[in-house]
Amino acid sequence: MMRQQKFSRLIFPSVLMLILAAGGMIAAPQAQEASPAAPAPANEFEGTVKFALGNYLYLPSAKGFDVVVQGTIEGKDASSLVGKEIRVKGAMLKEDPSVFVADTIELKEAGQYRNVFTRTAEVILEDHLSAKEREEYQALKITKIDKADEWEGKGKGKVYGQLVNGSVIRIADEKGKEIGRILVDRRTTYADYYIQKLRLFDRFWFYLNIKDTVDLKIRRKTKELFHADLVFAGLF
Repeated sequence: MMRQQKFSRLIFPSVLMLILAAGGMIAAPQAQEASPAAPAPANEFEGTVKFALGNYLYLPSAKGFDVVVQGTIEGKDASSLVGKEIRVKGAMLKEDPSVFVADTIELKEAGQYRNVFTRTAEVILEDHLSAKEREEYQALKITKIDKADEWEGKGKGKVYGQLVNGSVIRIADEKGKEIGRILVDRRTTYADYYIQKLRLFDRFWFYLNIKDTVDLKIRRKTKELFHADLVFAGLF
């Protein structure tokens, strides 16, 4: 009996150590599988300005953002930075995460950066159309020039087509046959900015505020469907 008790006293700690070791081996992979912390939002970009329009500035390194410059740059607008290397610091707009508001801009000259802009005013987005607002523009299913009900009364809509001479949008069927033309009375600065971003594409989506329908007799002769204001352009 005494031997059994001694044996038990020797075995129990050994078994306990094995269980604890096994538990550590099981827990280790779980610790490795823990999700990494989310990266902090970017607040600084560097690179060469490709183009600018109004207070919008396109910097390829700021992927997914439209850089907004509220104010002048040494008395000039944002277009004065086109083709120049800059460093911009700021933050994304809470109301629309696709917008990056520039707080400061530094221009690189002779290998050195110097400040050329510091924001002092509240941001005013010129003709801006947020991602949420774009959801209100549903695709128009236009099949024939005689079917005015396919666009009348809708107020807003988007069409997939090609911009011609800056004032006409051609839309076609799946086989490429022209269905009709939309007359663009006005293009917003924001729409023009995105048209420049999409310059490598022949066709994309045009977001329209629909206006007057062209008279049926004229429609049949010219295929001109209706007038509209162009407020945005995109691939989706």
